[in-house]
Amino acid sequence: MSFAEEGFEPLPGDERLTTPIVSDSCDAAGLRHQVLQERLSPIVPGTRAIGRARTVRFAPSLVDRPDDPYADAIAMIDGIRAGQFVVIATDASNDSAFWGELFSAAAIGSGAAGVVTDGNLRDTDRIAALRFPAFSRSRRPIDFRARLRIVDVDEPVVLSGVRIETGDLVIADDDGVVVVPRRHEDEVLALARERASRESTVLAELLAGDSLRTVWDRHRVL
Repeated sequence: MSFAEEGFEPLPGDERLTTPIVSDSCDAAGLRHQVLQERLSPIVPGTRAIGRARTVRFAPSLVDRPDDPYADAIAMIDGIRAGQFVVIATDASNDSAFWGELFSAAAIGSGAAGVVTDGNLRDTDRIAALRFPAFSRSRRPIDFRARLRIVDVDEPVVLSGVRIETGDLVIADDDGVVVVPRRHEDEVLALARERASRESTVLAELLAGDSLRTVWDRHRVL
């Protein structure tokens, strides 16, 4: 099923929609807590990604299933749809990694936009070589098998202080990660595009020699 069939509009492709501009636009819409509290860094500096959240939650578990230990993870990965941004909530666990090279390869094949987690990644040099947008708290080589398990998929999660639902818009770059709730998306994106346009004008006027005070009084944008 496509996003259109689910009632979602196509993903915005405007390169001007940086996290600072979207964050400011969330503020203007009265949404002042949409930026993840922790800076979850991209594996490759300069990475920018935008997509609709697909939420996943891991929790501690010592149970092993020798016959099919990754069944839940495989089902989750195989269920990714084009344009989805995988959001993995772990309660900031450092017990293991939750994503590596092969998950990234499968996600690329599904058309995923990227992955963000408050936990760890592994195979990070190989994920970087695949050019898959990946953002995490840290890195660790340990497998999650018999340490943690998936307990929820497509249910609301809290990631670094922000509530995220499947379908919410996720924008990530070097400055951080911003989440736009689906029900506020049209308003926030309209504000963001207007701000981006005004910032372009402000930049040109400042470079041309106008003072910061003059430009602020004229446009009320900084």
